[in-house]
Amino acid sequence: MMRDVHVHFLHGNPIGYNIDFFEGFIKAAQNAGLDEIYLLEHTHQFTEFERVYEPIKSYNDFQHNWITKRMDGSIDKYISFIKKVKDTKYPVKVKFGLEVCYIPETADILADILDKYNFDFLTGSVHWIDGWGFDHMGQKEIWESKNIEEVYKRYYDIMFRLCESDLFNGLAHPDSIKCFGYKPNIDLTEYYDKLAVLLNKHGMYAENSGGLRLNYSPDIELGLNPQLLSILRKNNVQIETASDAHKQGDVGTNIPELENMLKD
Repeated sequence: MMRDVHVHFLHGNPIGYNIDFFEGFIKAAQNAGLDEIYLLEHTHQFTEFERVYEPIKSYNDFQHNWITKRMDGSIDKYISFIKKVKDTKYPVKVKFGLEVCYIPETADILADILDKYNFDFLTGSVHWIDGWGFDHMGQKEIWESKNIEEVYKRYYDIMFRLCESDLFNGLAHPDSIKCFGYKPNIDLTEYYDKLAVLLNKHGMYAENSGGLRLNYSPDIELGLNPQLLSILRKNNVQIETASDAHKQGDVGTNIPELENMLKD
């Protein structure tokens, strides 16, 4: 079965949730030869999650403005739309969920909020390290002041806590820390081994994602780095292919190549 487990829904749609826009994703998935797609929204879009992002907004003015601009509606509209289309039969199977930023400082608040909802899936992601949005183009220069080895260690430490929270079905783009090409001069084997153990222990899948190549640069390595992929496969971790599409035309991008990486 060909599936794309990371497709952003509302991005780029100025008129809100509607059937025609939704069915555009179905058609795009068909054209890409997919059998199933996981549609999701970022939690930073919804006012219900405002308290979760307080450490992010307080980090600097750039992040405060970035979050404030995007947190522009209620999750209730998304849920209402899901109810409208949920029972309709489509040629491509659809699941609805959230990409949830895991921020240790507000993890308890996050858990209380998520407990109110019942989505098909929740994908946890690490986009923030101690308040800093490491993958934001607008503040790439902050990397130059960081200890790269410590950044990588902290990134995976946060990811371990994400897995241990038991809030999520999947782990989004597990090595997106490589987004700007900064690499540590340390062996990450012990981190990858521990991640594999935790993913299995907590019943989670990991994404083999083409998002960095799609959304950052065509020169970035496609999917998981070979060492991490090898360790996850050796430990029989469930791995799902993901485009990280942010518009209809990108649904299914790189999925055949990502699938081929999972074959012996």
